[in-house]
Formats: sequence, C-alpha cells, structure tokens
Amino acid sequence: MSTLRTAVLLGVMTALFVGVGFMVGGEAGMFVAFGLAVAMNAFAWWNSDKLVLRMYGARQVDERSAPELHRVVARLAGRAGLPMPKLFVIDNDQPNAFATGRDPEHASVAATTGLLRRLSWQEIAGVMAHELAHVRNRDTLIMTVTATLAGAIGLLAQFGFLFGRGARNNPFGIVGVLVAMIVAPLAAALVQMAVSRSREYAADRGGAEICGNPLWLADALDKIAAPARRTDNRAAEANPATAHLFIVNPLHAHRRDSLFATHPATENRVRALRRMAGGG
Repeated sequence: MSTLRTAVLLGVMTALFVGVGFMVGGEAGMFVAFGLAVAMNAFAWWNSDKLVLRMYGARQVDERSAPELHRVVARLAGRAGLPMPKLFVIDNDQPNAFATGRDPEHASVAATTGLLRRLSWQEIAGVMAHELAHVRNRDTLIMTVTATLAGAIGLLAQFGFLFGRGARNNPFGIVGVLVAMIVAPLAAALVQMAVSRSREYAADRGGAEICGNPLWLADALDKIAAPARRTDNRAAEANPATAHLFIVNPLHAHRRDSLFATHPATENRVRALRRMAGGG
C-alpha cells in the first residue's frame, strides 16, 4: 500500500510538472528549467552523503572506536542482505538518526550521541534497522526524484513569470501564470512531504522485520519523541530541507499527522508497530 501510495504521489508530482509547463507556456523555458533542476539534483545526488554528514559535523566510527554499535549494525545489515554501511556519530544531544547515500553500496548511517546515550542496545538496533530499511528501499532515490520534480516546478513557475510567455500562451492569461507561481510550488512541496511520510511508515515496517522485534523500534520511538521535541538541533534548523532524513522530526513542529508534516505522528507509528507485535 505504501509503495502504491508513493507511486500515486509521484504521478501527481509529474502531472503538476506537466500542468505548470502548460500554464507558463513555452517549450524552451520548460526544458531549460527542467535541465537546471536535474543538474542541481544530480550534484546533490552524487554528493548528498558527504554534504549532509559534513553539515552535521558527523565523525566516522569503526569496529575499534565503536565496537558495540558496529556489531549491532553489521548484524542487522547481514539480516537485511545489505553491504555494511559507513557508520557516523553526531555530537548532538537530540536523540535522532538518519541514513544517506545514493544506493546500498554507498550508504552511511548516522546516530546522535543523544540517541546512543538514551536508548538500550535493543532499542538502538530498532532505530538502526529502520535506517537500513530506508537504504534497502532506496528511499534516497525516491526523495531525490521528488526533489528534482519539485525544484523543476518552482523553476518553471519563475521562468514563466520572468519571460512573460505564460500570459500569452495559456487560456488563463496572467492569472494562470500567477497560479503557477504560487500554487504549483506549494502543491509540489506538499506532495514531497507526503512521499516522505509514506516512506517513513514503510521503513518502520521494514525495520521491524530486519531487527526481528517491532517493539524494539516502538519503544525507541516512544522514548525519543519527547526529548527530540525539547532539544535543539541547530544544524537541522538552519537546513530544514534535510528534516525528512531523520527518524523523527528534528524541527520541533508539525505533531499532527497531516500532509504539512515531513513525518507521521510518532504515536501513530508506535501504534502500528505494536499492532505488528500483537500488542494492540
């Protein structure tokens, strides 16, 4: 169901792109804008892991510097049928974690010191399994596609306004251009958020399967949700576009389970995991 929902949302994003192209008019402007968006996101795709890890001051650890964490992730990667990812620790008191990398062969998994300090090793295994599920599901690829389309939609709207071709080439005139400028990029951002939320539910289910016990992840989410809301993550606040990477929202916002949130409500995720475990 989550995969179907993601496919539908990507279809909606594509339809938005085509619709904006119609509203602003002019094939040349459309292809130029799309080319710029693809170029920007291609750069981000090949360098996103390095950029994000540097942004958060992550330090790489290995079997010698973090033996227990390495052992846990190596065991989970084996269960998931994945290569061992690079491991990173972020010196931040907010309990959180994320995965990055363009494919399973180039994946990195990062956890904050706040998460490692607060959770038991079983709960840490649940969180790491969730991140490995993102890697196995190639969610970084899906989010890059949505980011490319969302960026292209925004650029198309700007091109249509700057060159004034949309008003001449669509039946709605200047109103159509204004709608494309304002409404379409907002709609694209909302679809991008919805895709992110859909993948979180899928990673929860996949993580529960990888670690073998849904309660480990449910208990971890329960334990880190409130501290994450209370604890500042300055790097995330300065770079909100990376919020969707984390296992829980690092930005102290959007507790409601709505399309305006990058993450589903934690209580809904915990409830679904407990149902998987037969606990209600």
